[in-house]
Amino acid sequence: MDGTPSFARVVLDSPLPQLDRLFDYRIPEALSASAQPGVRVIVPLRTAGRRARGYIVELADRVDFEGPVNDLEDVVSEVPVLDPAVWRLLRRAADRAAGTASDILRLAVPPRMVRVEKAWLARPDGHPRLPSAPVITGYDAVECSSLLRSAEPGQHGSRIALRARPHPVALVDGTWVPAFAQTLAELAAAVIAGGRSAIVSVPDYRDVAHVERAARTLLDEGLIARVDAGQSNPDRYRGFLRTLEGRPVLVLGTRTAVTAPAYELGLIAVWDDGDPLHVEQHAPGVHTRDLALLRQEGEQCALVFAGHAPSADIQRLLELRWLSALSPRPDARRRLTPTAHQVQAEPAADRARIPSSAWQTASRALESGPVLVQVARPGYAPRLACSDCGETARCARCQGPLAQEAQGATPSCRWCGALAVGWRCAACDGVRWRTVGRGTARTADELGRAFPGARVIVADGSNLVQSIPRGRTLVVATRGAEPLVAGGYSAVLLLDGEQMLARESLRVVEDCVRWWLNAAALAAPDAPVMLAGVGGAVATALALGRPEQIVASELADRRSLRFPPAVRVAAVLGEPDSVAQAVRSVSDVPGVDVLGPVELDDDRVRAIIRFDYAQGALVAERLKAEIIRSSTQRPKPLPGRPPRRRTPLLRVRFDDVEPFDDPGGNRARATGVGASGRIEG
Repeated sequence: MDGTPSFARVVLDSPLPQLDRLFDYRIPEALSASAQPGVRVIVPLRTAGRRARGYIVELADRVDFEGPVNDLEDVVSEVPVLDPAVWRLLRRAADRAAGTASDILRLAVPPRMVRVEKAWLARPDGHPRLPSAPVITGYDAVECSSLLRSAEPGQHGSRIALRARPHPVALVDGTWVPAFAQTLAELAAAVIAGGRSAIVSVPDYRDVAHVERAARTLLDEGLIARVDAGQSNPDRYRGFLRTLEGRPVLVLGTRTAVTAPAYELGLIAVWDDGDPLHVEQHAPGVHTRDLALLRQEGEQCALVFAGHAPSADIQRLLELRWLSALSPRPDARRRLTPTAHQVQAEPAADRARIPSSAWQTASRALESGPVLVQVARPGYAPRLACSDCGETARCARCQGPLAQEAQGATPSCRWCGALAVGWRCAACDGVRWRTVGRGTARTADELGRAFPGARVIVADGSNLVQSIPRGRTLVVATRGAEPLVAGGYSAVLLLDGEQMLARESLRVVEDCVRWWLNAAALAAPDAPVMLAGVGGAVATALALGRPEQIVASELADRRSLRFPPAVRVAAVLGEPDSVAQAVRSVSDVPGVDVLGPVELDDDRVRAIIRFDYAQGALVAERLKAEIIRSSTQRPKPLPGRPPRRRTPLLRVRFDDVEPFDDPGGNRARATGVGASGRIEG
């Protein structure tokens, strides 16, 4: 083995935090040709003859270890699936969140599909033709040229917060997509035309479909690699392998797309970073936005965060001048019409769910095309109450709120889904209930009676609708489930604004602004957009087309209260002793303060540690040490109770705002289909 490295440094595919480091193995002569950086391997562990899977990160001529070094046992595949730049990204992201690199690696590298891999290895030579650089439609040519030049080799990439055009657009093949999809596809194609790759990350499968549709009008199919969790395992692995081919490619997908390999990466673009689907639900729970920021810093490529309004996190980076703003030209802004500004002459109108001005707008608009009606909740009645005492009707199993999915249906729990057969009120023993509020089904019934002859379509978590044809149609949809229509809606009615704003959540205002503007952007350019049930400064800013003013005000409030993103937070959950020890480990760090602990179920507690960004590395390092310490301990038996299963004594999640949200929303998230009707995960 003269002239070849003798040792391989391997990261193990293990969630155990005490194994989150590189292990040294000797390369047997039989594996010297195939044991290369990035390949999958099988290695022995030092105890009980166990084996583990892993990836070779790097090769070395010697090791700083005086004891015996085990040999690599096998190379699973000679395909180098772990790119060096991706490994550096995953390592930094895990360290920043006190997590293990293998947890993120498991999400970044898809499972091996042998047949797909063999077909890929046998593919014919040749590369698709690179496109001509398109013009970026709707934006200043000088600003776009500067952005694209920063994506070239040797440049320090620009960092941009891009405001999307607020209406659908027609592609050259006659199909319609939201304008953001065309913009991101054009940016990606321009970068690929210059010989570099682009990554586009969007929240869900429908956004992927929109961008892919736009990209196919600009790029050959062989230049598009789709990688998202919504694909089948073979399709996802096929797209992943395409990113390894050593040529420019558009990597398109959901949150994991940012971790994909990319030849000569020139651009990372993230759409709607405020969407909670960008938050990885598996440990360590890293956000797409943070991965994009880390990767841009490491590879010096261009970076674009696009949306109809900035998230509070993006607003913070704009105020720090870490990002620059890029707006459409001419300055296209969608101005909403709050009905609260129109009801002074109608004393009862401010109490109506659909004020008369909104009714009139919908009636006129239906004559020329579909009308979108956005509501807060799916189902028939989103909440039930006792007819006798007025208390919220709750599930006998888990105490979750009851709802009615359809008229005449048996009530069911919004948390656990149990049917409430033979329900009795826990407060007064009453047996009669009444409906509170209106969901998509009840709203559709009422609108169908109010507009005879109009087709009524419901779009929510139970009724997934991608697009609809033009015609005299009313579409009743929950937030995020609105279908697309060619040419845009003739009008949009945004109902239940007061109910949406009443949700207990740290991000409720910016979430509502994002939901409303995303729905409004499906309207034709000159179509009216009515916002019901919202007044004050929020309504005024939206009427002026200045949503960034709302977000800036929200950020200022959080800065004064030391809430994220003004500061970083770490939620520490576990047994009381472990949580207390973790809190003590960071108590001497300057600027650290603690909320809690508060008691949870199953004899656990949770504390929230707040700290400044400058102290993030130190806080993460100390909490990671506590996680390792607690993972090697056995849980103490509780008096009078049977021994518990082996579970982590301590869990830490960084930059998680879920502890600030209402419990009902958290339970809904765990079902896989959120209240918005969007498919999560």
